Amino acid sequence: MGEPKKVAADVRQQLREFLATRRARLTPEQAGLPVFGGNRRVKGLRREEVATLAGISVEYYIRLERGEAHGVSESVLDGINHALQLNEAERAHLLDLVRASGGTRPLKLVTARRSLRPPIQRILDSMTTTPAVVYSGRLDVIGTNALGRALYAPMYDDPVRPVNTARFAFLNPAARTFTCDDHKTTFIGPCCPFQ
Repeated sequence: MGEPKKVAADVRQQLREFLATRRARLTPEQAGLPVFGGNRRVKGLRREEVATLAGISVEYYIRLERGEAHGVSESVLDGINHALQLNEAERAHLLDLVRASGGTRPLKLVTARRSLRPPIQRILDSMTTTPAVVYSGRLDVIGTNALGRALYAPMYDDPVRPVNTARFAFLNPAARTFTCDDHKTTFIGPCCPFQ
């Protein structure tokens, strides 16, 4: 009778350690966050910063980091995967920990980067006289043609992170000078999905 409780406690401890270590290894600079002041008491990201990047409340993230993962949805896991910049093996491990801790919602492994099906990419490539860009629901650029990539070239300057229009517009200083047509329309204008 005591064995299942011990296993559950062990899984909660593993989930706590996993999330805490992944949070500690990321710096605010790596996460694309501004750094204020020189002395940070926390190694890596703060819980509040992870919650903000994941799109969840601070209280909810704290519950997860305590190992309380009952009923975690796919979108929450996707947000945490994105915020902590987890690789495929880490994503799978997090999913296994959530399942083992009694997550009640059916979960599936969320891939690291969405991609277009080849026929859609061929359609984009055939559009040679106009820029074309395809976004995900999180505003990640998941496909583009040659003119679209040339138009949004400043967004591709970071070779490590996937191209994301929201992150570029709000966190990259280059977005302040980025223009997308001859009328000097700013990035957050008619050619951008933020309206």
